[in-house]
Amino acid sequence: MNKLIQEILIYFIVALSSLFIMSYAVHMLIGGLVSKETEYLLILATCLIGVVAIGFMVWDVIRHRKGSK
Repeated sequence: MNKLIQEILIYFIVALSSLFIMSYAVHMLIGGLVSKETEYLLILATCLIGVVAIGFMVWDVIRHRKGSK
């Protein structure tokens, strides 16, 4: 059980850092070129897409783990 908690913690840290990097990349690409509101909306959209992608990856890992038992 301890190994499972460590694995979940690592996945959580990677997911948060990935979302941070995605939002920062959007900020660096369009920051100053568009209004703040538009930038925030694009960052939000990017993060939502990232959350969906991460959710799909979690679902896929769980599906493969259940299938391998």
